[in-house]
Amino acid sequence: MSIYDKLNELNIQLPPVATPAAAYVPFVQSGNLVFLSGHISRRDGKPWVGKLGQELSTEEGQQAARATAIDLLGTLHAATGGNLDRVERIVKVLSLVNSAPDYTEHHLVTNGASELIAQVFGEKGSHARSAFGVAQLPLGVAVEIELIAQLSPETPA
Repeated sequence: MSIYDKLNELNIQLPPVATPAAAYVPFVQSGNLVFLSGHISRRDGKPWVGKLGQELSTEEGQQAARATAIDLLGTLHAATGGNLDRVERIVKVLSLVNSAPDYTEHHLVTNGASELIAQVFGEKGSHARSAFGVAQLPLGVAVEIELIAQLSPETPA
């Protein structure tokens, strides 16, 4: 089953690459690795704001992380030249969780992204991961996630 068949099965439509809000690019490829810049959580096209353990529950954080992973997949689609089947492996996910000082479930929030990536890519989606709690994120969003993927070489047309 292709990655796109899996996305259709999960009823996921990939968003276009978001325009960077500061001085950076959405992704950079070096050799066979592509590095995706941090993507912030969004809901209905607007920043998904809130602090975990204060305004947001762990379950809401998981939903925000899942939504962020979908945005990352949209950028990864662009980075692969429109062919996610070129992804050989998701190498690393780094997740920043906007959280109250006593909040300790950052890893569970990040599962919202990791589980979706595993659903979409299967074994290729098994990745190394870091999940951090931070005092604040841009625009007050709940989650920011970046991703590194290994790609197969482009096939000439």
